[in-house]
Amino acid sequence: MPIGIKFDASQEDIKKAYRKAALKYHPDKNKDNPNAGEKFKEVSQAYEILSDPEKRQTYDQYGLDFILRGGAPPPDSADAGGAGGNPFASGFSGFGGMPGGGSGGRTFHFSTGGGGMPGGFSFNSPESTFANFFRDDPGMGGEDDDLLRNIFGGGRPSGGRRSSHMHGGMGGRRAATPEVTIVEKQLPVTLEEMFNGTTKKMKIKRKTYDPVTGKQSTQDKVLEVPIKKGLKAGSKIKFSDMGDQAEGGTQDLHFVVQEKDHTLFTRDGDDIRYKVEISLKEALTGWQRTVSTIDNKQIGVRHGGPTPPSFEERYPHLGMPKPKKPTERGDFVVGVNIKFPTSLTPQQKTQLKEIL
Repeated sequence: MPIGIKFDASQEDIKKAYRKAALKYHPDKNKDNPNAGEKFKEVSQAYEILSDPEKRQTYDQYGLDFILRGGAPPPDSADAGGAGGNPFASGFSGFGGMPGGGSGGRTFHFSTGGGGMPGGFSFNSPESTFANFFRDDPGMGGEDDDLLRNIFGGGRPSGGRRSSHMHGGMGGRRAATPEVTIVEKQLPVTLEEMFNGTTKKMKIKRKTYDPVTGKQSTQDKVLEVPIKKGLKAGSKIKFSDMGDQAEGGTQDLHFVVQEKDHTLFTRDGDDIRYKVEISLKEALTGWQRTVSTIDNKQIGVRHGGPTPPSFEERYPHLGMPKPKKPTERGDFVVGVNIKFPTSLTPQQKTQLKEIL
């Protein structure tokens, strides 16, 4: 099955064709089709060549075998492109029905057959090519979003930077990419730090890679992590290329904000909640307190009773700063925790019955 695109097909045409074919033949969409995996692989390998202008030009001039040999002269010019050769003669079983195809123009014919030759170009895994493509060029939508959600666990693919540099030009092998492209670390933050905003210095240990010697070592590094006003638990503060280095690239480091428990306050979105402890007598007859907000403003709170357990008094604009509008604040909400007596005498019970 030929690619079906014209010789002068644009990169956009090639992207559209890969998107269509990769989604069509993805193994997760073809669990009952044993041949889909091989077609998915062929599609990915074809895209790797044709999406790289340099490799595509080399393929146009000399053919696939020339690339897989790492640029070595072909043993027989009749077996490859270039002078007297036809780089399209070996057949292409990758993209079917690419835009711009059909009769009336020379089309790409390309078949990878297998992996790269020793010392020559080596293809990425089809899964890696697929993930990188839909991370960098996700525009599609439609029913295939369900497939992407299944494949990538609820969202479009994302991740750290991957390196696809080839050592030694055409003759080198493609470096392996790190299996994990994002490293997440918990970052404990106090409520006051999220209220005021601050910068936390975090000392990390990361593995570094020397491409000359091929050796790894451990490096200590101090990062300044900005805590913006109103930042919420679960927020991620991202540092590109600050994780471990490997031969194929560097991981991104994400700090995940973890809110420390506070002795007095509880955060509820943009609001701060505070509970006053009152006795049962106070709940029935009335009470008053002076409480401090997170920024030490004094507030007088009172209730004449009876005070139900669901009592709340809301004080606007004295809560947490709003992350997107830090000059605005949520509310300070005062509730009650009614402390019941642990025991009552028979006389007290009788009196309460008479009163209530």
